[in-house]
Amino acid sequence: MKFAIIRERKSPPDRRVVFTPEQLSRLDLAFAKAEFTVESSPIRIFHDNQYIARGIAVKEDVSDADVLIGVKEVPIEALIPNKTYFFFSHTIKKQPYNRDLLKAVLDKKIELYDHETIVKKNGARLIGFGRYAGIVGAYNGFRALGLRDGLFELPKVETLPDYAGLKEQLHLIKNTVPAIRIVMTGNGKVAGGIREILEALEIKELKPKEYLQLARVEDKQTTFTVLDVPHYYLHKDGRQPTKTECYTHPELLISDFMKFAKVTDMLITGHFYGPGAPYLFTREEAKQSDFKISLVADVSCDIDGPIACTLRPSTIANPIYGYDALGEKEVPFKTLGSITVMAVDNLPCELPKDASEGFGEMFEKHVIPAFFNGDKNGVLERAQMTTSDGELTQRFSYLNDFVYGEPTKL
Repeated sequence: MKFAIIRERKSPPDRRVVFTPEQLSRLDLAFAKAEFTVESSPIRIFHDNQYIARGIAVKEDVSDADVLIGVKEVPIEALIPNKTYFFFSHTIKKQPYNRDLLKAVLDKKIELYDHETIVKKNGARLIGFGRYAGIVGAYNGFRALGLRDGLFELPKVETLPDYAGLKEQLHLIKNTVPAIRIVMTGNGKVAGGIREILEALEIKELKPKEYLQLARVEDKQTTFTVLDVPHYYLHKDGRQPTKTECYTHPELLISDFMKFAKVTDMLITGHFYGPGAPYLFTREEAKQSDFKISLVADVSCDIDGPIACTLRPSTIANPIYGYDALGEKEVPFKTLGSITVMAVDNLPCELPKDASEGFGEMFEKHVIPAFFNGDKNGVLERAQMTTSDGELTQRFSYLNDFVYGEPTKL
Protein backbone atom coordinates (compact mmCIF):
# COMPACT_ATOMS: atom_id res chain seq x y z
CA MET A 1 0.00 0.00 0.00
CA LYS A 2 1.36 3.38 -1.02
CA PHE A 3 1.01 6.37 1.31
CA ALA A 4 1.88 9.93 0.27
CA ILE A 5 2.27 13.09 2.31
CA ILE A 6 0.77 15.77 0.11
CA ARG A 7 1.72 19.42 -0.34
CA GLU A 8 -0.41 21.94 1.54
CA ARG A 9 -2.16 24.07 -1.06
CA LYS A 10 -4.59 26.14 0.98
CA SER A 11 -3.95 29.86 1.36
CA PRO A 12 -2.62 31.31 3.62
CA PRO A 13 0.21 28.76 3.52
CA ASP A 14 0.43 26.19 6.31
CA ARG A 15 3.89 24.83 7.13
CA ARG A 16 2.68 21.89 9.22
CA VAL A 17 2.90 18.28 8.04
CA VAL A 18 1.42 15.04 9.35
CA PHE A 19 4.75 13.19 9.58
CA THR A 20 8.30 14.35 10.24
CA PRO A 21 11.21 12.74 8.34
CA GLU A 22 12.16 10.70 11.40
CA GLN A 23 8.62 9.42 11.87
CA LEU A 24 8.28 8.37 8.23
CA SER A 25 11.62 6.59 8.38
CA ARG A 26 10.44 4.71 11.46
CA LEU A 27 7.16 3.73 9.80
CA ASP A 28 8.98 2.62 6.67
CA LEU A 29 10.98 0.16 8.74
CA ALA A 30 8.02 -0.99 10.81
CA PHE A 31 5.61 -1.86 7.98
CA ALA A 32 7.08 -4.00 5.20
CA LYS A 33 3.91 -3.78 3.10
CA ALA A 34 3.83 0.03 3.23
CA GLU A 35 5.57 2.44 0.88
CA PHE A 36 5.87 6.10 1.91
CA THR A 37 6.52 9.05 -0.39
CA VAL A 38 6.40 12.82 0.07
CA GLU A 39 5.15 15.38 -2.41
CA SER A 40 7.74 18.12 -2.85
CA SER A 41 6.90 21.36 -1.04
CA PRO A 42 8.67 24.72 -0.82
CA ILE A 43 6.89 25.77 2.39
CA ARG A 44 6.84 22.70 4.64
CA ILE A 45 8.64 23.11 7.99
CA PHE A 46 10.75 20.05 7.12
CA HIS A 47 12.59 20.51 3.83
CA ASP A 48 12.55 17.95 1.02
CA ASN A 49 16.21 17.14 1.64
CA GLN A 50 15.46 16.16 5.23
CA TYR A 51 13.12 13.44 3.99
CA ILE A 52 15.55 12.32 1.31
CA ALA A 53 18.30 12.05 3.94
CA ARG A 54 16.05 9.60 5.82
CA GLY A 55 15.58 7.47 2.72
CA ILE A 56 12.07 8.72 1.88
CA ALA A 57 11.34 9.41 -1.79
CA VAL A 58 10.28 12.98 -2.61
CA LYS A 59 8.30 13.45 -5.84
CA GLU A 60 6.53 16.16 -7.79
CA ASP A 61 3.73 13.74 -8.65
CA VAL A 62 2.27 11.39 -6.03
CA SER A 63 -0.87 10.43 -7.94
CA ASP A 64 0.19 6.78 -7.89
CA ALA A 65 -0.33 6.63 -4.10
CA ASP A 66 -3.35 4.85 -2.62
CA VAL A 67 -3.65 7.00 0.51
CA LEU A 68 -3.00 10.75 0.41
CA ILE A 69 -2.42 12.47 3.76
CA GLY A 70 -2.51 16.23 4.39
CA VAL A 71 -3.37 18.72 7.10
CA LYS A 72 -5.74 21.40 5.78
CA GLU A 73 -8.53 21.19 3.20
CA VAL A 74 -7.42 20.08 -0.26
CA PRO A 75 -8.62 22.52 -2.96
CA ILE A 76 -11.33 20.94 -5.11
CA GLU A 77 -9.28 21.22 -8.27
CA ALA A 78 -6.40 19.31 -6.63
CA LEU A 79 -8.51 16.32 -5.50
CA ILE A 80 -7.61 13.10 -7.32
CA PRO A 81 -10.63 10.85 -8.00
CA ASN A 82 -10.90 7.34 -6.55
CA LYS A 83 -8.27 7.88 -3.85
CA THR A 84 -8.29 7.72 -0.07
CA TYR A 85 -7.65 11.04 1.69
CA PHE A 86 -6.93 12.16 5.23
CA PHE A 87 -7.24 15.89 6.01
CA PHE A 88 -9.25 18.38 8.06
CA SER A 89 -12.31 18.91 5.83
CA HIS A 90 -14.20 21.17 8.27
CA THR A 91 -17.54 19.72 7.14
CA ILE A 92 -18.79 17.55 10.01
CA LYS A 93 -20.61 20.51 11.60
CA LYS A 94 -22.18 21.38 8.22
CA GLN A 95 -19.87 24.33 7.69
CA PRO A 96 -21.43 26.13 4.68
CA TYR A 97 -18.10 27.32 3.29
CA ASN A 98 -16.96 23.73 2.66
CA ARG A 99 -20.20 22.28 1.33
CA ASP A 100 -18.84 22.26 -2.22
CA LEU A 101 -15.69 20.49 -1.04
CA LEU A 102 -17.66 17.61 0.50
CA LYS A 103 -19.84 17.39 -2.60
CA ALA A 104 -16.71 17.20 -4.77
CA VAL A 105 -15.31 14.42 -2.56
CA LEU A 106 -18.49 12.43 -3.15
CA ASP A 107 -18.60 13.22 -6.87
CA LYS A 108 -14.99 12.07 -7.28
CA LYS A 109 -15.72 8.87 -5.33
CA ILE A 110 -13.04 9.59 -2.75
CA GLU A 111 -12.83 7.78 0.57
CA LEU A 112 -12.46 10.63 3.06
CA TYR A 113 -11.22 10.30 6.63
CA ASP A 114 -11.36 13.61 8.47
CA HIS A 115 -8.74 14.00 11.21
CA GLU A 116 -11.52 15.19 13.52
CA THR A 117 -13.36 11.90 13.09
CA ILE A 118 -10.46 9.74 14.25
CA VAL A 119 -11.85 8.93 17.67
CA LYS A 120 -12.08 6.32 20.41
CA LYS A 121 -15.25 4.29 20.92
CA ASN A 122 -16.45 6.92 23.40
CA GLY A 123 -16.00 9.68 20.84
CA ALA A 124 -12.84 11.21 22.34
CA ARG A 125 -10.38 12.48 19.77
CA LEU A 126 -7.28 10.35 19.18
CA ILE A 127 -5.29 12.90 17.20
CA GLY A 128 -5.24 16.65 16.77
CA PHE A 129 -3.36 19.90 17.18
CA GLY A 130 -5.38 20.98 20.21
CA ARG A 131 -2.51 21.13 22.68
CA TYR A 132 -0.59 23.55 20.49
CA ALA A 133 -3.67 25.67 19.84
CA GLY A 134 -3.95 26.09 23.62
CA ILE A 135 -0.24 26.85 24.06
CA VAL A 136 -0.07 29.46 21.31
CA GLY A 137 -3.48 30.95 22.11
CA ALA A 138 -2.67 31.51 25.78
CA TYR A 139 0.75 32.93 24.92
CA ASN A 140 -0.89 35.30 22.43
CA GLY A 141 -3.32 36.39 25.13
CA PHE A 142 -0.46 37.50 27.38
CA ARG A 143 1.27 39.09 24.41
CA ALA A 144 -1.91 41.13 23.82
CA LEU A 145 -1.98 42.11 27.50
CA GLY A 146 1.61 43.32 27.38
CA LEU A 147 1.12 45.31 24.17
CA ARG A 148 -2.17 46.87 25.22
CA ASP A 149 -1.02 48.01 28.66
CA GLY A 150 2.62 48.75 27.79
CA LEU A 151 3.86 46.16 30.29
CA PHE A 152 6.15 44.00 28.14
CA GLU A 153 6.69 43.00 24.52
CA LEU A 154 6.56 39.31 23.76
CA PRO A 155 7.69 38.39 20.24
CA LYS A 156 5.28 36.65 17.89
CA VAL A 157 5.36 32.88 18.22
CA GLU A 158 6.07 32.47 14.50
CA THR A 159 9.43 34.23 15.02
CA LEU A 160 10.51 31.74 17.70
CA PRO A 161 12.35 28.51 16.88
CA ASP A 162 10.18 26.14 18.90
CA TYR A 163 8.20 25.58 22.09
CA ALA A 164 11.35 25.74 24.21
CA GLY A 165 12.01 29.23 22.82
CA LEU A 166 8.44 30.22 23.67
CA LYS A 167 8.88 29.15 27.28
CA GLU A 168 12.11 31.13 27.52
CA GLN A 169 10.17 34.28 26.58
CA LEU A 170 7.58 33.56 29.27
CA HIS A 171 10.34 33.16 31.86
CA LEU A 172 11.53 36.67 31.04
CA ILE A 173 8.16 38.33 31.70
CA LYS A 174 6.65 36.18 34.47
CA ASN A 175 7.51 38.71 37.18
CA THR A 176 5.88 41.57 35.26
CA VAL A 177 2.45 40.01 34.80
CA PRO A 178 0.14 42.26 36.83
CA ALA A 179 -2.23 41.18 39.59
CA ILE A 180 -5.13 40.00 37.45
CA ARG A 181 -7.78 37.31 37.72
CA ILE A 182 -7.93 34.80 34.89
CA VAL A 183 -10.58 32.27 33.93
CA MET A 184 -9.82 29.45 31.53
CA THR A 185 -12.48 27.09 30.18
CA GLY A 186 -12.31 23.49 29.03
CA ASN A 187 -10.82 20.17 30.06
CA GLY A 188 -9.40 18.64 26.87
CA LYS A 189 -6.15 18.92 24.94
CA VAL A 190 -6.68 22.62 24.16
CA ALA A 191 -7.22 23.37 27.84
CA GLY A 192 -4.14 21.31 28.67
CA GLY A 193 -2.06 23.56 26.42
CA ILE A 194 -3.48 26.68 28.05
CA ARG A 195 -2.65 25.31 31.48
CA GLU A 196 0.97 24.75 30.42
CA ILE A 197 1.34 28.47 29.74
CA LEU A 198 -0.29 29.53 33.01
CA GLU A 199 1.94 27.14 34.92
CA ALA A 200 5.04 28.34 33.05
CA LEU A 201 4.18 31.84 34.28
CA GLU A 202 3.83 30.40 37.80
CA ILE A 203 0.33 31.79 38.21
CA LYS A 204 -1.52 30.44 41.23
CA GLU A 205 -4.51 28.18 40.56
CA LEU A 206 -7.68 28.34 42.66
CA LYS A 207 -10.75 26.16 42.65
CA PRO A 208 -13.78 27.98 41.20
CA LYS A 209 -15.35 28.48 44.66
CA GLU A 210 -12.08 29.80 46.10
CA TYR A 211 -11.71 32.11 43.11
CA LEU A 212 -15.12 33.66 43.70
CA GLN A 213 -14.63 33.89 47.46
CA LEU A 214 -11.29 35.70 47.19
CA ALA A 215 -12.74 38.08 44.62
CA ARG A 216 -15.46 39.10 47.08
CA VAL A 217 -12.88 40.22 49.65
CA GLU A 218 -10.84 42.06 46.99
CA ASP A 219 -7.76 39.95 47.62
CA LYS A 220 -6.05 41.12 44.44
CA GLN A 221 -3.37 38.75 43.29
CA THR A 222 -2.53 36.97 40.02
CA THR A 223 -4.68 33.84 40.00
CA PHE A 224 -6.52 31.58 37.60
CA THR A 225 -9.32 29.08 37.79
CA VAL A 226 -10.48 26.37 35.42
CA LEU A 227 -14.15 26.11 34.51
CA ASP A 228 -15.91 23.12 33.00
CA VAL A 229 -19.51 23.20 31.75
CA PRO A 230 -21.21 22.55 35.13
CA HIS A 231 -19.44 25.62 36.53
CA TYR A 232 -20.98 28.10 34.09
CA TYR A 233 -24.35 26.51 33.24
CA LEU A 234 -27.46 26.02 35.37
CA HIS A 235 -30.72 24.18 34.81
CA LYS A 236 -33.53 26.60 34.00
CA ASP A 237 -35.07 25.58 37.33
CA GLY A 238 -31.89 26.64 39.13
CA ARG A 239 -30.42 23.20 39.78
CA GLN A 240 -26.74 22.45 39.22
CA PRO A 241 -26.45 20.18 36.17
CA THR A 242 -24.18 17.19 35.82
CA LYS A 243 -21.58 17.21 33.07
CA THR A 244 -23.54 14.54 31.18
CA GLU A 245 -26.71 16.65 31.34
CA CYS A 246 -24.83 19.63 29.93
CA TYR A 247 -23.90 17.66 26.83
CA THR A 248 -27.09 15.66 26.34
CA HIS A 249 -29.73 18.31 27.12
CA PRO A 250 -28.23 21.76 26.47
CA GLU A 251 -31.69 23.13 25.68
CA LEU A 252 -32.57 22.82 29.39
CA LEU A 253 -29.73 25.09 30.49
CA ILE A 254 -29.07 28.78 31.04
CA SER A 255 -25.73 30.52 31.45
CA ASP A 256 -24.43 31.23 34.94
CA PHE A 257 -21.16 32.68 33.66
CA MET A 258 -21.83 36.26 34.75
CA LYS A 259 -20.84 35.50 38.33
CA PHE A 260 -17.32 34.93 36.97
CA ALA A 261 -17.45 37.77 34.43
CA LYS A 262 -18.05 40.23 37.28
CA VAL A 263 -14.73 39.39 38.95
CA THR A 264 -12.48 38.37 36.03
CA ASP A 265 -9.99 40.42 34.03
CA MET A 266 -8.90 37.89 31.41
CA LEU A 267 -10.71 34.96 29.78
CA ILE A 268 -8.90 32.19 27.89
CA THR A 269 -11.27 29.75 26.20
CA GLY A 270 -10.46 26.11 25.58
CA HIS A 271 -13.95 24.64 25.76
CA PHE A 272 -16.00 22.78 23.16
CA TYR A 273 -19.24 24.59 22.37
CA GLY A 274 -22.02 22.24 21.33
CA PRO A 275 -25.01 23.11 19.14
CA GLY A 276 -27.98 24.36 21.14
CA ALA A 277 -26.00 25.22 24.27
CA PRO A 278 -26.46 28.66 25.87
CA TYR A 279 -23.89 31.36 25.16
CA LEU A 280 -21.39 31.95 27.97
CA PHE A 281 -22.16 35.67 27.73
CA THR A 282 -24.23 37.72 25.31
CA ARG A 283 -23.71 41.15 23.80
CA GLU A 284 -26.25 42.57 26.23
CA GLU A 285 -24.40 41.11 29.20
CA ALA A 286 -21.11 42.54 27.92
CA LYS A 287 -22.69 46.01 28.11
CA GLN A 288 -23.43 45.76 31.83
CA SER A 289 -21.40 48.03 34.09
CA ASP A 290 -20.34 45.12 36.32
CA PHE A 291 -18.96 43.09 33.39
CA LYS A 292 -15.23 43.20 34.15
CA ILE A 293 -13.55 41.05 31.48
CA SER A 294 -11.29 43.29 29.43
CA LEU A 295 -9.25 40.70 27.50
CA VAL A 296 -10.34 37.50 25.78
CA ALA A 297 -7.96 34.98 24.21
CA ASP A 298 -10.62 32.99 22.37
CA VAL A 299 -8.79 29.80 21.45
CA SER A 300 -12.09 28.00 20.84
CA CYS A 301 -12.99 30.74 18.35
CA ASP A 302 -16.69 30.18 17.65
CA ILE A 303 -17.55 33.22 15.57
CA ASP A 304 -20.45 35.44 16.68
CA GLY A 305 -21.41 32.78 19.19
CA PRO A 306 -20.91 31.90 22.86
CA ILE A 307 -18.25 34.58 23.41
CA ALA A 308 -20.05 37.73 22.34
CA CYS A 309 -16.96 39.83 21.61
CA THR A 310 -15.56 37.36 19.04
CA LEU A 311 -16.90 39.03 15.93
CA ARG A 312 -14.49 37.40 13.49
CA PRO A 313 -11.37 35.26 13.41
CA SER A 314 -8.15 37.25 13.53
CA THR A 315 -4.97 36.33 11.70
CA ILE A 316 -1.41 35.45 12.60
CA ALA A 317 -0.35 38.68 10.87
CA ASN A 318 -2.90 40.77 12.83
CA PRO A 319 -3.99 38.70 15.83
CA ILE A 320 -5.59 41.35 18.05
CA TYR A 321 -8.63 43.60 17.74
CA GLY A 322 -10.91 45.47 20.11
CA TYR A 323 -14.62 45.07 20.79
CA ASP A 324 -16.74 48.08 21.74
CA ALA A 325 -19.48 46.46 23.82
CA LEU A 326 -21.85 49.45 23.77
CA GLY A 327 -21.54 49.92 20.02
CA GLU A 328 -21.32 46.17 19.35
CA LYS A 329 -18.54 46.81 16.85
CA GLU A 330 -14.85 46.26 16.24
CA VAL A 331 -12.40 48.99 17.26
CA PRO A 332 -8.58 49.25 17.57
CA PHE A 333 -7.45 47.04 20.44
CA LYS A 334 -6.00 49.91 22.46
CA THR A 335 -9.33 51.77 22.47
CA LEU A 336 -10.12 52.80 26.04
CA GLY A 337 -12.94 50.76 27.56
CA SER A 338 -12.98 48.12 24.81
CA ILE A 339 -12.51 44.38 25.24
CA THR A 340 -9.24 43.18 23.73
CA VAL A 341 -9.80 40.08 21.58
CA MET A 342 -7.31 37.50 20.29
CA ALA A 343 -9.18 35.06 18.04
CA VAL A 344 -6.67 33.49 15.65
CA ASP A 345 -8.27 30.34 14.23
CA ASN A 346 -5.11 28.55 13.02
CA LEU A 347 -2.93 28.89 16.09
CA PRO A 348 -0.86 25.68 15.73
CA CYS A 349 0.52 27.07 12.45
CA GLU A 350 2.70 29.36 14.57
CA LEU A 351 4.57 26.37 16.05
CA PRO A 352 4.75 24.15 12.96
CA LYS A 353 7.71 22.01 14.04
CA ASP A 354 6.42 21.08 17.50
CA ALA A 355 2.82 20.76 16.28
CA SER A 356 3.86 18.43 13.42
CA GLU A 357 5.93 16.26 15.74
CA GLY A 358 3.08 15.90 18.22
CA PHE A 359 0.47 15.19 15.55
CA GLY A 360 2.68 12.65 13.80
CA GLU A 361 3.27 10.71 17.02
CA MET A 362 -0.48 10.24 17.45
CA PHE A 363 -1.07 9.37 13.78
CA GLU A 364 1.81 6.89 13.86
CA LYS A 365 0.38 5.19 16.94
CA HIS A 366 -3.31 5.06 16.10
CA VAL A 367 -3.88 5.29 12.34
CA ILE A 368 -1.19 3.67 10.21
CA PRO A 369 -1.24 0.37 12.18
CA ALA A 370 -5.00 0.12 11.55
CA PHE A 371 -4.32 -0.47 7.86
CA PHE A 372 -2.30 -3.59 8.66
CA ASN A 373 -3.99 -5.12 11.72
CA GLY A 374 -7.47 -5.47 10.27
CA ASP A 375 -8.52 -2.22 11.96
CA LYS A 376 -8.85 -4.21 15.18
CA ASN A 377 -9.80 -1.14 17.24
CA GLY A 378 -12.30 0.20 14.69
CA VAL A 379 -10.40 3.45 14.19
CA LEU A 380 -10.78 3.53 10.40
CA GLU A 381 -14.37 2.30 10.46
CA ARG A 382 -15.42 5.11 12.82
CA ALA A 383 -13.46 7.75 10.92
CA GLN A 384 -14.57 7.01 7.36
CA MET A 385 -16.93 9.70 6.11
CA THR A 386 -17.40 8.77 2.45
CA THR A 387 -17.11 5.62 0.35
CA SER A 388 -15.56 4.75 -3.01
CA ASP A 389 -19.13 4.53 -4.34
CA GLY A 390 -19.66 8.24 -3.76
CA GLU A 391 -21.86 7.82 -0.69
CA LEU A 392 -21.73 9.02 2.90
CA THR A 393 -21.15 6.27 5.45
CA GLN A 394 -23.95 5.47 7.87
CA ARG A 395 -22.20 7.34 10.68
CA PHE A 396 -22.17 10.54 8.63
CA SER A 397 -25.45 10.13 6.78
CA TYR A 398 -26.76 13.16 8.69
CA LEU A 399 -24.77 15.25 6.20
CA ASN A 400 -26.95 14.20 3.24
CA ASP A 401 -29.29 17.16 3.58
CA PHE A 402 -26.29 19.46 3.93
CA VAL A 403 -24.71 18.22 0.70
CA TYR A 404 -27.79 17.81 -1.44
CA GLY A 405 -30.23 20.25 0.11
CA GLU A 406 -29.98 23.75 1.49
CA PRO A 407 -26.73 24.29 3.47
CA THR A 408 -27.54 24.69 7.16
CA LYS A 409 -25.58 24.47 10.38
CA LEU A 410 -26.28 21.81 12.98
